[in-house]
Amino acid sequence: MSKLPSGRWRARYPDPSYRGPDRAPWINAPTTFLTKGDASAWVSAREAEIIERRWRPAPPPARPTQTFAEYSARWLAGRELKPSTIREYTGIMKHLVAAFGKRYVDEIAGADIREWYATLDRTKPAARAHLYALLHNVLNGAVEDELIDVNPCRIRAAGTTKRLRKVQPATLAQLANLVAELPDRYRVLVLTAAWCALRFGELTELRRHDIELADDDGAAWLHIRRAVTWPTAHTPVVSTPKSDAGIRDVAIPPHLVPLIRAHIERYAVPGPDGLVFPNTEGSHMHHGSMYKVFRRARKAIGRSDLRFHDLRHTGATMAAQAGATMRELMDRLGHSTPQAALIYQHAAADRQAQLAARLSAMAAGELE
Repeated sequence: MSKLPSGRWRARYPDPSYRGPDRAPWINAPTTFLTKGDASAWVSAREAEIIERRWRPAPPPARPTQTFAEYSARWLAGRELKPSTIREYTGIMKHLVAAFGKRYVDEIAGADIREWYATLDRTKPAARAHLYALLHNVLNGAVEDELIDVNPCRIRAAGTTKRLRKVQPATLAQLANLVAELPDRYRVLVLTAAWCALRFGELTELRRHDIELADDDGAAWLHIRRAVTWPTAHTPVVSTPKSDAGIRDVAIPPHLVPLIRAHIERYAVPGPDGLVFPNTEGSHMHHGSMYKVFRRARKAIGRSDLRFHDLRHTGATMAAQAGATMRELMDRLGHSTPQAALIYQHAAADRQAQLAARLSAMAAGELE
């Protein structure tokens, strides 16, 4: 008996009909078992049949009727995923089906996967990692559904990739210059993205009732409860944030409060449910519309590399430099694990090294 990665137990016994010179092949139980005791009871029953000469060879197991194409379609349909994730997975799945679609899931071996992985374009590490990661997830599902005993995806770290592009946060001066280059209705959007480290979809779904500009303690808050995505170019979909941790309350830096208040009075849609950052027609702002003006502004300040999402990185780095702990960064950014927050703490550590070097320069009289 042995425990499988799914947590269930496999039971087997040596074939009593085998008369060859080598070790008898194993006969597996037709199913796996929830507990070790159940697996042991099944083996004991087979041993009793052998002793009492009641044992008969079982008919060969029927081949699973599901090819990889059939199973992967059922696997994807059974996931509770956001529309944008479904669209992403559907696109990736086409490549996997092209490679493995006609194969039965129990025929796919580790050697097949290694051979396929070697054919993927090495100049596109992110795409390569996404393909492998999804294949791994689908075959994990096949293990859980007891179509296969173990997942044949065993290439170490093939589903992960290192960040090739190092994000360079905007400096305070660059942020101020960037905002100055933008049309007025977009300025507070960019400032809030940076100082509150929000995603574009979270910002453009903010409504008046989500903003608390002054509570009893004088604090101001953004209550992040939803986000908007665009599965298609013309159809916005409002849902919860990317993870449960994304549902959070973000404190607004005091210097931003009067700017947000003025923006709401001038541009927000009326009523408690009114969008705070709508497009010119009062509907959800599309990222394409923002990109048009953002691209011109970033070019004007000499930061053509700066993406809108890098403003979130800028805000997270500033929070880390202001002394935010790991837990505080996770709460502010809506991260459920500390790995991403570590990026910004490392950035803060780099800043500390720079400050230490400047202190030494002052001691040496190099700075006035």
